[in-house]
Amino acid sequence: MNNPFPPAVQQGRDLMDATVAHLKTKKNVLFLTTSNRWPGEKNDLPKSTLLAQRMAQLVGPQVIQLDVPSLKIFPCEGNVSTRRGNSCGEKAALLKDPEKNPSGCHRCYASINNPDDELWKISKPLLESDAVLFFCSVRWGQTNAFYQKLIERLTWLENRHSTLGESNLLENIDAGLIAIGHNWNDENVIATQKQVLSFFGFHVPDVMSWTWWYTNPEDETNESYTQAAAMFRETFLGQSSG
Repeated sequence: MNNPFPPAVQQGRDLMDATVAHLKTKKNVLFLTTSNRWPGEKNDLPKSTLLAQRMAQLVGPQVIQLDVPSLKIFPCEGNVSTRRGNSCGEKAALLKDPEKNPSGCHRCYASINNPDDELWKISKPLLESDAVLFFCSVRWGQTNAFYQKLIERLTWLENRHSTLGESNLLENIDAGLIAIGHNWNDENVIATQKQVLSFFGFHVPDVMSWTWWYTNPEDETNESYTQAAAMFRETFLGQSSG
């Protein structure tokens, strides 16, 4: 098969290197991976997770990497739009646990209503970071379900300053998203999520958000999927696909 849209190996490496160089200037960096595989396939990690691992090695020990699908995170309760108005992130939603909420800023009713909820394992290092980088897969033209659930659960951070009129806890944190897809809508996904992260109050430098995909929307052959994995490894992991 002749791939009509072969990805440029050097271009992918240049994108990664530019992001790594930017993150090396930061003291506390959080990587959040959101793609998933059946855990029994220990030698078949998602491409976006492999990329995060490689970039963490290149950036250095200031990186904390968390795998979102492995955490128990309950769905957003939708308190941003209830009959009594917008109660998302109000002071009554404070998580009263000094271990889980040392900053005293985690306010989410889903964390209170579900004692085994683990969103705090993300909010705690997030609020201690000066850069956060999300890694996701693109599925059916959108970010995957784990990423979307996480973003919805973090709405209290955005609501704090946009609706409640309090301080923006995220204004000094750089944020970005790297999306790995196969063939469809990746660039639109990046553009939308950069806007979302900006709404949240993060600083969103262009160098921290980009996408890599393999082929065109009409190519759904199994051959293209296996070739995509090989090309990814050659591009970002330095493993020859020959």
